[in-house]
Amino acid sequence: MAQYVMSMLRVSKVVPPKRQIIKDISLSFFPGAKIGLLGLNGAGKSTVLRIMAGADKEFEGEVQHLPNISIGYLAQEPQLDPDKTVREEVESGMGAVMEAKQKLDEIYAAYAEPDADFDKLAEEQAKYENIIAASGSDVEHQLEIAADALRLPPWDAKIGPLSGGEKRRVALCKLLLSKPDMLLLDEPTNHLDAESVEWLEQFLVRFPGTVVAVTHDRYFLDNAAEWILELDRGHGIPWKGNYSSWLDQKQERLKQEESTESARRKALNTELDWVRQNPKARQAKSKARIARYEELASAEYQKRNETQEIFIPVGERLGDQVIEFNNVSKAFGDRLLLDNLNFSIPPGAIVGVIGPNGAGKSTLFKLITGKEQPDSGEVNIGQTVQLAYVDQSRDALSDSKTVFDEISGGSDILQVGRYETPSRAYIGRFNFKGGDQQKIVGQLSGGERGRLHLAKTLISGGNVLLL
Repeated sequence: MAQYVMSMLRVSKVVPPKRQIIKDISLSFFPGAKIGLLGLNGAGKSTVLRIMAGADKEFEGEVQHLPNISIGYLAQEPQLDPDKTVREEVESGMGAVMEAKQKLDEIYAAYAEPDADFDKLAEEQAKYENIIAASGSDVEHQLEIAADALRLPPWDAKIGPLSGGEKRRVALCKLLLSKPDMLLLDEPTNHLDAESVEWLEQFLVRFPGTVVAVTHDRYFLDNAAEWILELDRGHGIPWKGNYSSWLDQKQERLKQEESTESARRKALNTELDWVRQNPKARQAKSKARIARYEELASAEYQKRNETQEIFIPVGERLGDQVIEFNNVSKAFGDRLLLDNLNFSIPPGAIVGVIGPNGAGKSTLFKLITGKEQPDSGEVNIGQTVQLAYVDQSRDALSDSKTVFDEISGGSDILQVGRYETPSRAYIGRFNFKGGDQQKIVGQLSGGERGRLHLAKTLISGGNVLLL
């Protein structure tokens, strides 16, 4: 296994309620490979990363990696020390380098001692300077570049009060600067603006180690990934190439799969007709045909669980006035976010709000919903407007409930806007089918939680969606 940094050998995983999410995966990872991990929500992408990182040990099979390899893992909800400052948390990921800097300061001070052993101090100085030199460049310079590129909060800000997005950016910065041999990244582009994503792409392209990243950002996958690993119905299917080339072969594979299944159904129908005509046949030839029928009937074929279009309930009809901002200004302390902002949104418009982190995008939504008030100017919302706001937080979900109970409250009929609809049918339109509706919310993947949050919010039947 010397040519691989890590290997997964016949790895399988069963999750409640008795669903085999990973089936007999055997894969090996090349040094320096850049791999995008793809799959539908709930396909097991985060589970695979946790198994590779050693955070999940409840699985069948074996994971082997090179001795003394360092593995860095970015979870969807990273754990940070709330009492540390941003700088202290980031520096904690650069343990050896920061320790070397501290030791050097002590050595420099020791030179001034009257009984200093200059030969010994010089030897130790060279040792720690080599550790710092191996990090590639000036440590302080690295810290400042990464902090600026990832839009980190001020160095002296405490971790505890930070938003979820700010904490993820701190965790990502800490992980990248720790320079492990292998990076396992779960949705690394979440909460990053376009410029930060571009910087991250370039960082990973230059990164000498192995990268495995779960992301739904197709441009990121095109620019940073050299391999695609698809999780499809529990199996891991590798592809050498970026996202665009993977899409091309994926279409061909689906056509071949459908052709194979069509031939299987045709053969099955032929054998089924024969079995029905010869129910009591006992000759050797007849038994062979019956065995052929049973083989076809039991052949493993799973229908693809493709994601449907998200169902958005129809809201009340909008009038001519929807949202208007007239000379709106908003500041927090001495930081001016909006300065005499003017715009009008007509009925039926689809508007994309873009800007770097901290530019005021979420503040804009809070002004529209009335959660914040402008310092000056007016925000006018039309009388017919019914807002449905899907915010960044998913904390309002109850981890102990099932998907069905979280949305329906246990009722078989839901009031969705002006209409009544069967609860299970409504939930199914968000791709929670059958037994998936009995999943416990706390066990959902990040993508599944996002769909659940959306389904719960849209029950109100709003006619203006803020996403």
